[in-house]
Amino acid sequence: MSGWAVEHRPPAPPPARTPTARPHHGPPAVRPERPAVRRLPLLLTTAVLCGGLTVLGATGRGGAPGAASAGGPRHDTGAPVAAGSLPRAVAADQQRLRALPGDAAGWARLGGEYVEQARLTADPSYYPKAEEALRRSMTLTPDGNVEALTGLGALANARHLFAEARDFAGQAIAVSPAHWAAYAVLADARTQLGDDTGATEAVQDLLDRRPGTASFTRAAYDLEQHGRTDDARLALQQALAGAYDPADQAFCQYQIAELDRTGGRTRDALAGYRQALATDAGYTPALAGRARAEAALGDTDAAVRDYTEAVARVPLPQYLLELGELQESLGRPGEARQQYLLLEAEQRLAEANGVVDDLATGQYQADHGDPATAVRLLRGEWERRQNALVADALAWALHRQGADGEALELADRAQRGGWRNAQFAFHRGEIELALGRTAAARGHLTEALAIDPYFSPLWAPRARAALAALPASP
Repeated sequence: MSGWAVEHRPPAPPPARTPTARPHHGPPAVRPERPAVRRLPLLLTTAVLCGGLTVLGATGRGGAPGAASAGGPRHDTGAPVAAGSLPRAVAADQQRLRALPGDAAGWARLGGEYVEQARLTADPSYYPKAEEALRRSMTLTPDGNVEALTGLGALANARHLFAEARDFAGQAIAVSPAHWAAYAVLADARTQLGDDTGATEAVQDLLDRRPGTASFTRAAYDLEQHGRTDDARLALQQALAGAYDPADQAFCQYQIAELDRTGGRTRDALAGYRQALATDAGYTPALAGRARAEAALGDTDAAVRDYTEAVARVPLPQYLLELGELQESLGRPGEARQQYLLLEAEQRLAEANGVVDDLATGQYQADHGDPATAVRLLRGEWERRQNALVADALAWALHRQGADGEALELADRAQRGGWRNAQFAFHRGEIELALGRTAAARGHLTEALAIDPYFSPLWAPRARAALAALPASP
């Protein structure tokens, strides 16, 4: 895997992140004419984005939060919750429920807060607590309990049980079609399941009901996945324009910086991460983002320092992997191995608390463990969800195992949606090189470096070396 793109796009903001943040109610978006297949000019090619959705108040915070990985899929139903306010909210709900144990809505709210705590702290031990609270809410109010159903969906997304999340969201919507938070859960689940058309539908439904941070950031991710990065930037700028809380603003600034980084505009990205940290000094994803940009620009001492601080704050597997690969690229195998051991421990902890993350584990095994194990894990993941990230990861694992013919089919599938992803292009180029398809390999390796010359401290140099070793094109 290239180590720098583990389902990394949105570190969702909460629900109430539940993946990386997002919604608010205003007049319904004007739906554009819908093409036969994809209709995600969303509201972005209409007058709506240019001014029709200016009624953006505070971002919503109801629903249920999500992923323990800041770089993981977006499962939130709201915008980022400030780390300082969440413990107070949890304590208040716990106190209330001691006095009123029959408060079904209170149990649902507490369950969502526990999921959000898992995201903010990278501590998946909050997930069983969240499930207990949400199930208790359902026991108290088994029929029409939209908040608990939405919370269970957000929890399932956070645990990477995306089919379950889709089903819970569908049940909530069936009870209350106007409940916007359920559409956020549904959009995230469908995105991860590889249901492109369904994900776009859910994002549009969310935009119609709650235009704001949660909906615009999800729209941006959908647009980015289909190669529409300019429109994605417009959506993020719209999200930022409607964000009033520093945590929400920092989240949006971070997402814009990520677009810059993955588009090869590293200095712009560095400025964006710094801006996010100036807005909210405690926003750890921006600190890790700053480390990525510093590493790409050759300031490796600063990158190691920032990664180390990010890991100390929130020991996400993504941060541990990135720091390990940076240390490896610097010729420090002992320090790299230490990060990898910590990563493995975090993955075991997540698994013990109900998280199924064979994608991240398979990606890690492909490059730093056993490719055969990676293929086994990723085949299982592919059976559960067929999205571009899983296709790319399985293709790369197969290549590392020597099965390049099958790998090429999956690498092609990963790029089919139009996502301008340097890692995808690099993996495909390496597979084609192994198959002796020199011209195609040159094209895709060149594409990877054109998209982002610094996409990985380990693999970007490999791409440049492979290109230099190829015979001159006729």
